[in-house]
Amino acid sequence: MLVNKKSYLLGMMVFLLNYSCTEPLELAPISSIGANSFWQSEQDATGGVIGMYNQFRNLASRSLFYMGEARSEVMGHGIQNADFRQKYFENDMNEGNADLDWLQSYRVINYANLVIENVPDISFPSEAKKNDLLAQAYTMRAFVYFVLAKTWGDVPLVTVPVEGYDAQTTFQERAAVSAIFDLIKSDLDEAINLFPNNEFPAGRAMWSKPAANILKGDVYLWTGKTMGGGEADFTTALNALNDAKSANLSLLDDYSRVFDFDNKGNQEIIFAVHFSDFESSNNMYSDMYINALDIRDTYDQQTLETIGTPGGFNWWAPSATMRNQFTEEDSRKSASFLEIYSNEEDNTFITSIVLKGNGYSEGGTRRFLDDIVIYRYAELLLLIAEVKNALGQDPSQEINLVRSRAYGDNFPMYEFTNGSQSENNEAILQERLFELAFEGKRWWDLIRFDQAFDKVPSLQGKAGQNHLLLWPITLETISLNSKIVQNSGYEQ
Repeated sequence: MLVNKKSYLLGMMVFLLNYSCTEPLELAPISSIGANSFWQSEQDATGGVIGMYNQFRNLASRSLFYMGEARSEVMGHGIQNADFRQKYFENDMNEGNADLDWLQSYRVINYANLVIENVPDISFPSEAKKNDLLAQAYTMRAFVYFVLAKTWGDVPLVTVPVEGYDAQTTFQERAAVSAIFDLIKSDLDEAINLFPNNEFPAGRAMWSKPAANILKGDVYLWTGKTMGGGEADFTTALNALNDAKSANLSLLDDYSRVFDFDNKGNQEIIFAVHFSDFESSNNMYSDMYINALDIRDTYDQQTLETIGTPGGFNWWAPSATMRNQFTEEDSRKSASFLEIYSNEEDNTFITSIVLKGNGYSEGGTRRFLDDIVIYRYAELLLLIAEVKNALGQDPSQEINLVRSRAYGDNFPMYEFTNGSQSENNEAILQERLFELAFEGKRWWDLIRFDQAFDKVPSLQGKAGQNHLLLWPITLETISLNSKIVQNSGYEQ
């Protein structure tokens, strides 16, 4: 599961030699860098943080979507065989076919741990810069543990860098999920205290105080709803979300422009994972588009123009269950996905493709390198609406801010009016589906609202089998660490 400290540092330096930065880094020869010689300067600390984000990009490229949305009702079969993805949306995973592990998550955590352990001892010309780097590491560790806890429940709790392969360090039992959340909350408090200001970095592709606050609100909303935290957690969540809202944020007029390659780091983004040519390969959205070999000459002109340059593969596609919930008046429909028909006499439905995150075309090639958005202002508004409703308050203002952009001139037909708490919950959950489709949120939304067994077709009739809300642990993970025990219900 865990790799030694020197290997991490060497891998990080290989990355840094190819990483484009605004300030050049003076690097010692790779052969001379070790655990003791690396953490000496501000440049070393900055390099360590860059390495942490590089590892996080590897995690975000596909796995965050698998964990956060793939098991919901959003995705289904595409033109190609869905292959390993099929067991996600059909929810027939078991110990034998489990394939998603937590290795990359712990690589990110180990980088964060390296920063947290070593940076305090480094002398900086600016204490604010040091605090900012530490705050980013604390926030990153909190976020990744939040993902792990929501996905597998109890997981190993590692808070110091791995020094080697000794059994005490490498082979750890799974800690109780309550202990994981204790660390998450502590890390977020530490990060928020350390961030020197409430501003965003250029590109909004690094953690910031507003991003830490929305994460804190997300965490406390989760524990308030799923772990008995109740009103106290909801109140903490609302305070954190309102703090995040005070930053330089606004909704873009055009929903589709939020995700465009040429509009990265726009004013709606709170935190996104940076993707760029020559730094990374195509991300998850390449698996949801359409290849040139699957284009038919019968497609109508508008369909062909919308597709533009083909690329990737249609391994899986937006499901009819999801698509059919959108109305034509909702501008998010045409910005999020495209339904493709044969345009022949029977006009047969062929497939659907995801337009959100479809990248850009260059030299006849489509490159899926849009940033993957982790948090943005529209979600912040909907989180505030959700926690307000949990506290018995009126969520209308936040819901209607989101809807007014979505429906434009047709907004009066869709204006939200406060109802009962259960009615509001249903409206907020559906609004999150419309607003955040294909952004890796839906599965966790369904769990938080306690709706997975009601809304996911492959889970209907299985209410009470709550082990299905967690993921099975791979047999490889268990074989590498004899102290790891399978999630109950998945044992063969």
